[in-house]
Amino acid sequence: MLIALAQQNYIIGNFEYNCKKIVEAIEKAEKQNVDLIVFSELSVCGYPPHDLLEDEYFVKKSLECVKEIALHCGKIAAIVGAPSVNTNPQGKGLFNTAFFLHDKKIIAQYHKALLPTYDIFDEYRYFEPGSEFKVIEFRDERIAITICEDLWDEIPDESIPYKRARMYNVSPMAEMAAQRPSLVVNIAASPFSYSKIRLKQEIFCNHAKNYRLPLLYVNQIGAHTDLIFDGGSMVIDSKGHVAGALNLFEEDFRIIDSKNITLEDKRSIEKPEVEKMHDALVLGIRDYFQKSGLKKATLGLSGGIDSAVVLVLAVKALGAENVRVLLMPSKYSSGHSVGDALKLAENLGVQKDIINIQSVVDSFKTSLSPIFANLPEDITEENIQARTRGVLLMAISNKFGHILLNTSNKSEIAVGYGTLYGDMNGGLSVIGDVYKSDVYKLAHFMNKDKDVIPQNIIDKAPSAELRPDQKDSDSLPDYVLLDAILFQYIENRKCKKEIIDMGYDKAVVEKTIKMVNFNEYKRFQTPPILRISSKSFGFGRRMPIVAKY
Repeated sequence: MLIALAQQNYIIGNFEYNCKKIVEAIEKAEKQNVDLIVFSELSVCGYPPHDLLEDEYFVKKSLECVKEIALHCGKIAAIVGAPSVNTNPQGKGLFNTAFFLHDKKIIAQYHKALLPTYDIFDEYRYFEPGSEFKVIEFRDERIAITICEDLWDEIPDESIPYKRARMYNVSPMAEMAAQRPSLVVNIAASPFSYSKIRLKQEIFCNHAKNYRLPLLYVNQIGAHTDLIFDGGSMVIDSKGHVAGALNLFEEDFRIIDSKNITLEDKRSIEKPEVEKMHDALVLGIRDYFQKSGLKKATLGLSGGIDSAVVLVLAVKALGAENVRVLLMPSKYSSGHSVGDALKLAENLGVQKDIINIQSVVDSFKTSLSPIFANLPEDITEENIQARTRGVLLMAISNKFGHILLNTSNKSEIAVGYGTLYGDMNGGLSVIGDVYKSDVYKLAHFMNKDKDVIPQNIIDKAPSAELRPDQKDSDSLPDYVLLDAILFQYIENRKCKKEIIDMGYDKAVVEKTIKMVNFNEYKRFQTPPILRISSKSFGFGRRMPIVAKY
């Protein structure tokens, strides 16, 4: 049986657009004598629709589109994802459903059984878990359909809070295995995480090996605000080997023979980690703008590594003609910083403007002098500089309709090394889920063919340049050390004692954790952060602002 894997980029709630893409893929597959074409989870409405699922018209329109798509499935069959109504008066009102379409109608429905409610997932808020596990017979195959988390029933202990042996008390595959399927299909909307790619692959390979069944995994690609979906759909043989993979971070369409499970192409999933991070962020920026109907971006270019990396990403995502930068030196800005920023802007061909902020900062000080009389200068005056820059950038954003890109990295956001209503301004946080040490890795990757980012930007010690000879190291540990502690505390959810027991200095650990906890109020006010890790600030990490712990 010929099966097509359709890896597509959808827009949440744009039913006409999504339906058209799905139908075009069906028609393309039918011309190539494909028997079955498979689409991703909630492909009809887009994932994640969040509280749009509470809109009755949204659900009704989605089901209408499923029926419309079915009319294009005469000889060919299709598996599409959409919400369906739970007709049982008990339980949640909806199911997360895989529809099997053939003979121009809905032949069967499979409801997702394992509903993730952790990190960025909140599916049990909307869906009732499925409880029926039936294999679908089609042509000469017996197909076990699963939806994303349905194959994540056994996750290694370290990935689950409280060291649970298993997260769920039912295994959809174990239930269907008794019906002797010949093929497993998993439709998914699995977001990208640079630290989870290998785990995801191992889970699918283990299932295929344990049940001695070939497995087809179809994931969506595209970005929806903070979430980035990487695609990377896979074909896995019955021995648990990856027989091939679709492209990462782009739409793809492949056909396989169920009796000869192979694609002989694994280059995409074998890319270096830093390249995957880079491609994910470019896709995140591009889709945020295109799907929102936006076109142009602006950012403050300081001559530092963070704004440099964000600028390169923005130019790759939007094109140089759609990016405008503003240089805002003060009396503390080094000549190198201004020169490096100008050189970078010239290398990329973006529009650039320069405003010296010193006179504006001085005017603030003059206005405040009656109130601040006889008080020594401190962080207040430093923040005035940062907020002056924020005001100027927002003025350009307002006047020209450009979206301001925030350039704060994850290390800074974690410990509160940023100014509210200043350098924390923006409509989208591009590298807010990238640790400082990884920002440098991205910069080196960007320069692998030629020096796009001036080498001095990469080599010089990081500084906010808000006071004479200021260095980040004046108030923060070395970033390699800081990031290692932050990773254990944030991603791995280790407590203070556990981190200290790993060999880290007690005073540094205590100081770092105190800064992270204290600055929750700042993170609550940050713009949406493009998520590329397993634990990003935002929806995926919900901490109380007022707490003592």
